[in-house]
Amino acid sequence: MKDINFNIISDDATDGHGGFGVGSLSLNNMSPVIIDAEAGTAVIDMGAMHAKSAVEKRIKFLTDREAVPNGKLYWIVWVTVGRKPEGFYYGGVAACDMLIDVETRRGYKLLPYHVNQMDKSLKGRMLIEMMDAPSREVLATFLQEHRPEIWEHSTELHQELERLRAE
Repeated sequence: MKDINFNIISDDATDGHGGFGVGSLSLNNMSPVIIDAEAGTAVIDMGAMHAKSAVEKRIKFLTDREAVPNGKLYWIVWVTVGRKPEGFYYGGVAACDMLIDVETRRGYKLLPYHVNQMDKSLKGRMLIEMMDAPSREVLATFLQEHRPEIWEHSTELHQELERLRAE
């Protein structure tokens, strides 16, 4: 039996024939935003789509948080852009944490959790409550400044940020 690999497609892979490849997942509208919680910075790093962002390179990841006691906190925030009649908007935003100790070249992250958060972002969920408040503000500022026209139409994200600020 032929091995079926995960495909990232840009157009309709089936060209309307409805056969093999129907239901393939497109990640074209998703971008990973890496937030350095300590520095208060955010960058888009497409390498994170394959666990190869700048901060992840040369790091051996473990699934035990306690094994990385001096790890620096980073957030990968999966941001999906959607379209509605008035324009593009941030339609799904889901965060996951990781700890990285550059000195020992060890890190902590749970890959299944990251994949699930990617999926939830694609499905239009707003999952940022696990982030600390300063990191959420870094994310909000970054998204607002990166593409103000998209930010303007992102009412669900605005509502979620306001709800979390009020708590």
